[in-house]
Amino acid sequence: MMRHDKANSTSLDEPARTDLWLWLIPMILSGLGILMVTSTTSSFVYDISGSPFTMGLRQFRSLGFGFMMMMLTICIPTRFWRNIAAFMWVMSLIMLICTLIPGIGSSVGGARRWLRIAGISIQPSEVAMLAVVLRMGKLFEKHSGDIWTCFKAVLLLICITIFPVLMQPDLGSAILLVLVCMGMFVERNGWKLPLMTGTAGALLLLLLIKREPYRLRRWDAFMDPFADPLNTGFQTIQGLIAFANGGTWGAGLGHGFQKLHYLPAAYTDFIFAALGEELGLIGTLGVLALMTMWLARCRFIYKQTLGGFETSIVWGITLTIVGPFFVNVGGVTKLIPLTGMPLPFVSYGGGALVMLWVRIGILLRIQRDIARELAA
Repeated sequence: MMRHDKANSTSLDEPARTDLWLWLIPMILSGLGILMVTSTTSSFVYDISGSPFTMGLRQFRSLGFGFMMMMLTICIPTRFWRNIAAFMWVMSLIMLICTLIPGIGSSVGGARRWLRIAGISIQPSEVAMLAVVLRMGKLFEKHSGDIWTCFKAVLLLICITIFPVLMQPDLGSAILLVLVCMGMFVERNGWKLPLMTGTAGALLLLLLIKREPYRLRRWDAFMDPFADPLNTGFQTIQGLIAFANGGTWGAGLGHGFQKLHYLPAAYTDFIFAALGEELGLIGTLGVLALMTMWLARCRFIYKQTLGGFETSIVWGITLTIVGPFFVNVGGVTKLIPLTGMPLPFVSYGGGALVMLWVRIGILLRIQRDIARELAA
């Protein structure tokens, strides 16, 4: 803890080495995402706006704003996030509740997951994801040495946070929130208590799946998409066809066929399949390699921290990015059931992209504090 208090009090004018790959890899993925969003949307946005680049330009503007937010976040001391952790969590909870209020929340596809503020769509679950990570880090500090009290506080935090998320409904984000919280708890306190409650959590998940017909259809599509190829299995099958069409080298950027009204959500949830068709196996393996390299950099920073708030934040933020990434890839490639989770940095979504870059800024600040102290 003393390491980071000292680092935060150090003048920003002192030299510190910034980990290039920690932000360059997300930038490469974001740039690739802009290309893929443009490619997968050009055929239908041209008829609406008269330009095939409309969606790509929106994503580009979001990337620019996100990068500026990252630069701003780097300048913010880590102690600031520690001090506002509780406030930020409460505000994110209010935003989640506001999505459920008619006239305030925006409904898309039957789900009320967005707020529209000044013409900009914001998904509060993205804000809540970061707020929960910060709040968890503060809880670990507060209840250090008292595992049972800490676990009860974590369970209460989870229950309060996921309730409005489930009401939206957004089961994928709720599951991710639980996994991130449990992952952070395991890193600090071990597996014993999470395993004890895991059975109850699994039963609750089964009840939630059975409660909604569309979730059962997703499970059926996972088990055997060809049993109903024109309905429940359609999206999964079209994604697999896209990968098959791409082969090793791909059909070429902009030359994908499945995006032409065959592959639903080609620029959001199934953008990895669209990428596989146009850039082939080489492209998909390249994306996986980039994320693996980024994860290795995060692990290096994690190993350099001495524990406390900063260690929990590095671990938690890494989980909020790597988790959705592999959940999306697993769903699209039929390794796990579909969850409707977008691919971080690559899928279309301005608010999500901005929040991702805020998290990168926090990681860079912690990494820079560590590098500055090691150089002292």
